[in-house]
Amino acid sequence: RLWRETVNEVATDYPEVKLVHMFIDNAAMQLIKDPKQFDVVVTGNMFGDILTDEASQIAGSLGMLASASVGDSVGIYEPIHGSAPDIAGQNKANPLATILSTALLLDISFGMKEESQAVIGAVDAVLKDGYRTADIAESTTPKDKILGTDAIGQQVVDRIKAAVAS
Repeated sequence: RLWRETVNEVATDYPEVKLVHMFIDNAAMQLIKDPKQFDVVVTGNMFGDILTDEASQIAGSLGMLASASVGDSVGIYEPIHGSAPDIAGQNKANPLATILSTALLLDISFGMKEESQAVIGAVDAVLKDGYRTADIAESTTPKDKILGTDAIGQQVVDRIKAAVAS
């Protein structure tokens, strides 16, 4: 009850965001059925963990999803995946969720919407150009388009620099 009251109160500060309360089982089903209906999901940690793991499969990998845990004065921005110590230092990790978490930081904590959009646009451009890390590559992805952590990160950096220069 406290959760619902608090969410209803905070929602009045964001009239552009449609508020719909759902039970977790329905939210999980709706996420699979029509994921585009969700722009923002506000939930507690336990249900958030369930929904983000489910959503990662829609996106293709845990390495694609950024998250923000935002309070009154401090936010924590991180990918939804763990640290993956089994591939540390092997140039295999997908850095895109971490990069997209930075875009959330720029937007939400610093109000730098233009810069945030430049980061998101750069990631989108890299993916539209067919580049992938191994975790999101398909069997039809050309081998020269499958990049390691460093190379795909550099692709994003190059596109951000190009966007800033124009």
